[in-house]
Amino acid sequence: MPDQTSPYLHAARGGTTPSRTPVWFMRQAGRSLPEYRAARAGTTMLESCRRPELVAEITLQPVRRYDVDAAVFYSDIVVPLEAAGVGVEIVPGTGPVIAEPVRTRADLDRIPELPLDALQHITDAVRLTTEQLGDVPLIGFAGAPFTLASYLVEGGPSRDLLRTKALMHADPQLWHDLAARLAQITGTFLRAQVLAGASAVQLFDSWVGSLPLAVYERLVAPHSAAALGAVGDLGVPRTHFGTGTGELLGAMAAVDGGVDVLGVDFRVPLDEGAARGRAGAGRPVAVQGNLDPALLFAPWDVLRADLHRILREGERAGAGHVVNLGHGVPPSADPDALHRVVEEVHAWRR
Repeated sequence: MPDQTSPYLHAARGGTTPSRTPVWFMRQAGRSLPEYRAARAGTTMLESCRRPELVAEITLQPVRRYDVDAAVFYSDIVVPLEAAGVGVEIVPGTGPVIAEPVRTRADLDRIPELPLDALQHITDAVRLTTEQLGDVPLIGFAGAPFTLASYLVEGGPSRDLLRTKALMHADPQLWHDLAARLAQITGTFLRAQVLAGASAVQLFDSWVGSLPLAVYERLVAPHSAAALGAVGDLGVPRTHFGTGTGELLGAMAAVDGGVDVLGVDFRVPLDEGAARGRAGAGRPVAVQGNLDPALLFAPWDVLRADLHRILREGERAGAGHVVNLGHGVPPSADPDALHRVVEEVHAWRR
């Protein structure tokens, strides 16, 4: 069981003087590790997420290789949808594809709530993982209601989200009912992970940066709050992350479900992101981020200089700072570059 003074948990709770600056990477196993590709050989993405022993192995791989300060549970944002009975397939090179898109009240009525007992494979995987992690905290993983809804309404990935936005404005009651159902599914998925041993959670809202602030506050924030609120009584730090969300950071930090750590992507300076989060929440919030993943491909002196800038901005933020990329690890990233980043972050306070 992780000590609550572990560097990651200390920073996630707002502490500014952990024993070392904590670092982990979103999609940190991802497709960039050769051992990940070997473990996944011959299995589909969703199949790999159904096998507790494989989930544990993939979750542990970056901890072994990089000495990161937290592990993130290996999953996919559509795993809870599949558990709830939604027909979904992850198509290589495309992403999640929904068998029957949700565009009417009858479509929504086909999607039941997700009971905890439908997630035995998830709780088994969490227990197997935490047994092997020891003092390293496990971060529970889930997609936010808006991003899940966008896949359901569009039928798959979309750059412009035309159907999703049209539904939000044309039938706000249907939208709210859909988002509420997804908040229940997401919240149950997070709760199952924490009850099985996860020490923290992160809510990923990959596509929410496509929305104006007023629309986010009216049609999205209440449902993100409900998803995060599902673990509010369990006392774990909650991270809220989205991409392209510079204008939304204050509102994301202020959701009623409670946000302890605000993920900041690479488009906004980290200390500015912290200030926006503080203004929205009315209190300091820890920040996570925000190295541009593209810099993993730059010469080391360039990467190192930008990493130092981010570390200085994190110190100026005035609350905890968890170093991360401003988005996920690119599949073609060199694992050695990530290893050097971890070593540099850990050397910073020394």
